[in-house]
Amino acid sequence: MDKNSLLLVVVLFFATANAQNSQSKERLWYKEPATKWMEALPVGNGRLGAMIFGQPINERIQLNEDSMWPGGPDWGDSKGTPEDLVYIRQLLKEGQYHKADEEIVTRFSNKGVVRSHQTMGDLYIDFSTKKVANYYRELDIETAVATTSYNSEGYNYTQEVFASAPHNVLIIRYTTTNPKGMDATLRMNRPKDEGFNTVQVSSPAPNQIQMKGMVTQNGGRLNSEAKPLDYGVKFDTRLVVKNNGGIVVSKDGILELKNVNEAVLLLVGSTSFYHGNNYESYNEQLLGQVQELSYNEMLSAHVADYQSLYKRVTLDLGGNEFNKIPTDERLKKIKDGGTDKALSALLFQYGRYLLISSSRPGTNPANLQGIWNEHIRAPWNADYHLNVNLQMNYWPAEVTNLSECHSPLFDYTDRLINRGRITAKDQYGIHRGAVIHHTSDIWAPAWMHAERAYWGAWIHGGGWLAQHYWEHYSYTNDIDFLKNRAWPAMKALAEFYLDWLIYDQDSKTWVSSPETSPENSYMAPDGTPAAVSHGAAMGHQIIGEVFNNTLKAASILKINDDFVQEVKSKLKKIHPGVVLGPDGRILEWTKPVEEPEKGHRHMSQLYALHPGISITQKTSAHFEAAKKTIDYRLQHGGAGTGWSRAWMINFNARLQDAVAAQTNIQKFLEISTADNLFDMHPPFQIDGNFGFTAGVAEMLMQSHEGFIRLLPALPESWDSGEVTGLKARGNIQVSIKWKEHTIERIELVSKEDTKATLVYKDRKKTISLSSNETIILNQYLKELTK
Repeated sequence: MDKNSLLLVVVLFFATANAQNSQSKERLWYKEPATKWMEALPVGNGRLGAMIFGQPINERIQLNEDSMWPGGPDWGDSKGTPEDLVYIRQLLKEGQYHKADEEIVTRFSNKGVVRSHQTMGDLYIDFSTKKVANYYRELDIETAVATTSYNSEGYNYTQEVFASAPHNVLIIRYTTTNPKGMDATLRMNRPKDEGFNTVQVSSPAPNQIQMKGMVTQNGGRLNSEAKPLDYGVKFDTRLVVKNNGGIVVSKDGILELKNVNEAVLLLVGSTSFYHGNNYESYNEQLLGQVQELSYNEMLSAHVADYQSLYKRVTLDLGGNEFNKIPTDERLKKIKDGGTDKALSALLFQYGRYLLISSSRPGTNPANLQGIWNEHIRAPWNADYHLNVNLQMNYWPAEVTNLSECHSPLFDYTDRLINRGRITAKDQYGIHRGAVIHHTSDIWAPAWMHAERAYWGAWIHGGGWLAQHYWEHYSYTNDIDFLKNRAWPAMKALAEFYLDWLIYDQDSKTWVSSPETSPENSYMAPDGTPAAVSHGAAMGHQIIGEVFNNTLKAASILKINDDFVQEVKSKLKKIHPGVVLGPDGRILEWTKPVEEPEKGHRHMSQLYALHPGISITQKTSAHFEAAKKTIDYRLQHGGAGTGWSRAWMINFNARLQDAVAAQTNIQKFLEISTADNLFDMHPPFQIDGNFGFTAGVAEMLMQSHEGFIRLLPALPESWDSGEVTGLKARGNIQVSIKWKEHTIERIELVSKEDTKATLVYKDRKKTISLSSNETIILNQYLKELTK
């Protein structure tokens, strides 16, 4: 058999296998190519990403890198003085709420140009193909490979794309059964920035394209006036072609493939953010290394690396017969009133896929769009919103057994804290600890950055992020992390709060002031909305949580100094974060007020329910009040965004309300899910994907009450199923199999000698676990023989 005949047999085999695999449960697949960005399929290695359109004639692969930002770390710093803080507090004391709204922005907000994460550009591949049949495209989230296949004039053509973390490269392979090979033209470009070219494209070698430039934001505005940013991260993107058969011709930054049987495209991208002035030489070195490897070597390494994370957790809810239907058609059936529990399981795993693909050790944390962004100026700048969105990105990290993917958030928060120490001292006159406000970007500014008080004058971004340090320890029992990473961060944020709180003579409590509730407002006495207040529920809940977790950490680390004693003292008299109003709902502010937006998307007063842990069945009055609070918001049109609906699923799970959880899952799929399963705010925000995944995990297993609760919110339609590999606090892996709504088998594996208490329905049992020993129990929590 000659070489071309052998290639024909191999490619035909894989094309047939791809078509058969469309029935596999963990893949997105379609009968048509993407015609717009929200239909394209994402791949990523944590830092480098791409959106695959799967166009058979004029293919577009949109490229991303996580450090593509304008500006730099040298931008200004805090604004305002301690005297300004005293003035704002006096305005609140006098009831001048609107004046406080105006003055807090005027005196404290550093209104710099809002910077945006940006696209790295596009790779275009134009084929000589004219007519296409048997079209098929998929994203296999079990292998993290995107495949497109079709037939043209009796011959098969296949495209495979993946982003390799081990080799830090995007890999694209084209194959055909046509004995004459295939012809294609390859070019790269990047959108203009307000009419300005942003890249230079050239061919440094006969089989290469180089696209390099500097990120700018010429559309920047400040106080409604033009203020262009003409500097930022420098970047270099290179593409090299390895061909089998035929030739590659280079001309003016364009590559032409002629009669090529197989082409492997290797694309690398590096920036000055990671590599300083050596970003171009880094690319040269990296290309030299990967060109020595075969496609199969790179694919094997990629799949092994990816599956070492992804395969830790499985979820089967049944209904897998729907996997025979294209993903977009399944969504349409749901929007038309149908149900598809297998799609819920797929969306759960898709969230894990996206986190692995957008957040790896050594990268930046996933932003509002993960790493996938086609814009020069993205919606909401694809930045880091710290009043729910960034935190929600990492809700599934621990419980779905992806602790390593959590690490970029800690690296970033450490940088925020360093900047926040300066902000606390200069802005508020607080000389210990750190404060972090509502929004930030890759350069980690911590100061107030707002044009309106209702969204920007919020000081608890750092306090909320402190929860993640404690949660990581709670799930991993990593004492080195607690001592060397978590404790310094938690202490810095607690120190700030100690000096921020003021004593309120009326309530005889420590109050956070000035305060806002994320992006919401209340009706001032004159009947118009105001934002700044003397205390608010979420702020007090977060401060109380920071103090509590800091004391827990101090106890474990055997620290009992003056700082610890001060935290204990103030915690005893901090204003309660959960206060019930006359109608039984939890107040969002310290006193009952009229709400201008009764169905607001944020549910800030329920932080203590989720992601906090202080509202549980044990606090029965608060538990019931949380239900009333949710009902009221939903009755007035709440949960209108994708991430808000995802948060609602987590609330429902914590309240053990399976019916409500299922209802909100259905609505998330009907209203907030695009054809490529991206969450729609709208437009696209990735936080909802991650929040959905976390919510499903919470429905199946919870461990925040000091014990492991099994199937706390199992929907009626999820009658039989199995989940494996979820992680409970205490570093215990939990697997559950159930049939007809009743557990058949529980499997526990601990990484160390410990005890665990299980709760299932009205049963409760404490068992001893030895390190790496598997314990199997039945529905009665009785141990079974293996």
